[in-house]
Amino acid sequence: MKSGELVLEETNVVSHSKKRFYFIVKRLFDIFCSAIGMIIVIPLAMIIKICYLCTGDHASIFYRQTRLGKDGKKIQIYKFRTMVPNAEEILQNWLMHNPDKREEYYRDRKIEDDPRITKVGNFLRKSSLDEFPQFINIFTGEMSLIGPRPVVPDEVKNYGKDKAKFLSMRPGLTGYWASNGRSNISYKERKKMELYYIDHCGILLDIQIIFDTIFAVIKKDGAK
Repeated sequence: MKSGELVLEETNVVSHSKKRFYFIVKRLFDIFCSAIGMIIVIPLAMIIKICYLCTGDHASIFYRQTRLGKDGKKIQIYKFRTMVPNAEEILQNWLMHNPDKREEYYRDRKIEDDPRITKVGNFLRKSSLDEFPQFINIFTGEMSLIGPRPVVPDEVKNYGKDKAKFLSMRPGLTGYWASNGRSNISYKERKKMELYYIDHCGILLDIQIIFDTIFAVIKKDGAK
C-alpha cells in the first residue's frame, strides 16, 4: 500500500430491508437539519453581503449551478458565491493560456491558486460556509445531508459502468469523500469512496461522517 493511500474497509453491503428503514430515518433527519440550516442562512447571508460590499463587490452573493441529482435528474444547487462575477471568462482565459493544464482541470475540476476565487470566497470555502444554502436543496428533497457530492452533467461519465450506481442516491451536502480529505484526495480515490458509501450507507456510518465533517471543517482539512 502506498503512503497516504486510503484504505476502505471491506464490510458487508447493507441489506435491502435495513436500507428501507434507514432511508426513512435519513429523510426525517434531513428535514429537521435543513429547517435549522435555512434559519442560519439568513443572518449568514447578511454578513457575507456586507463583507462583499466592503470589497466593492456589488454582485449577488448567491450562486446556482446545474448538477445531477438522484437518477440523473438535473437540479439547481445553491451556494454562496466564492468567485468573481466574470469567473467563466477568467476560466476560459486561463485554459487558453495554460493548455498543458486543460486536461488536468477537466479531470480534477480544480485549479491550484485559482484566480477566480475572491478573498471573501476563499474564507467561505475554507470554512465550508459556502455550502450552507444547499440546506434549501435538502429541504426540498433534491439533496440529502449525507451522500455522494453532486457532480456537473459532463462529469458523471468519469464513473463509467458505475454511473447508474452513483446516481442511485440523493447527492449530499457532505459525504464519505467530503469528510475525508476532499481536495487532498485524487479523483480516482474519490470515486472509490463515493461508491463505497453507496454500498455501505447506514446510520452508524452517517454518524461517523457527521463527526468527521465537523473535525475536517475545524482543521480545514482539504478545503479549497
